[in-house]
Amino acid sequence: MIELTRQVEFSASHRLHNPSLSAEENVELFGICNNAHGHGHNYVLDVTLRGAADPKTGMVMDLNRLAILLDDLVVRQLDHKHLSEDVPWLSGMVTTAENVVAAIWDRIAGPLDGRLHRLRLYESRQNFVDYLGPQAS
Repeated sequence: MIELTRQVEFSASHRLHNPSLSAEENVELFGICNNAHGHGHNYVLDVTLRGAADPKTGMVMDLNRLAILLDDLVVRQLDHKHLSEDVPWLSGMVTTAENVVAAIWDRIAGPLDGRLHRLRLYESRQNFVDYLGPQAS
């Protein structure tokens, strides 16, 4: 088995807010991240595929094809957007890194034909989450 990773970046804002809680509960849970106007991050997403190299191409997946797919399904959807307000497929969720990375998995797993192994989403240089898909839970 070979693991192949492609990294993409996007800048986005969000607000940590659970509409089913009171304003006071949201502030208590999320602190400054509950700012009504949101706050931003420069996100970095590592997309790791796992599989055997195709005997014909020598590749797990063509990196150019992977780059186009990630640009279409992730980067152009999220870059310079407010995740909590502008992205329909994130609507209604608390846009923590944990929830965002799981939603990204749902968007890209199908087109990657079972090769998606891990997503790592950096919210900052110090903070990141790993997601191995719903079957790993």
